[in-house]
Amino acid sequence: MHCDACDWSRPVVADDIAENRPRRCLMCGCDDLWRQKDFPQKIGVAMVGVGILISTIAYYNYWIKTAIAVLVVFALVDMLLFWLMPDVLVCYRCGATHRRTNLQDEPHPAFDLEVAERYRQQAIRLAESQEQSEKHEM
Repeated sequence: MHCDACDWSRPVVADDIAENRPRRCLMCGCDDLWRQKDFPQKIGVAMVGVGILISTIAYYNYWIKTAIAVLVVFALVDMLLFWLMPDVLVCYRCGATHRRTNLQDEPHPAFDLEVAERYRQQAIRLAESQEQSEKHEM
């Protein structure tokens, strides 16, 4: 793999990819990957917020059927997006997203908070140890 923007490169070993899907992160080599829908979370949260706002305004004006209809329409749009959007693999350690992968057999689990917390704590400890080593060098 090679990035033209920053001239970063890492060799991809044949063991890294199996059946057109990464077995580990192609950026950092981490074995822990999780799958998610390929849809920006900020847009999803904004859609939920707009649906709640419109429904609340309709409910405030005693348009009960409109308020319920708005919630139903947003739920249907959400369900449609869930069916249409492809899955991607995301690395717990570096957050790299791997698109265009064969995920039919579901070899990778969904997000696991325990694994994510382990990598978050590991990053904190690494940053603290780097700060301490920089202080000792001064």
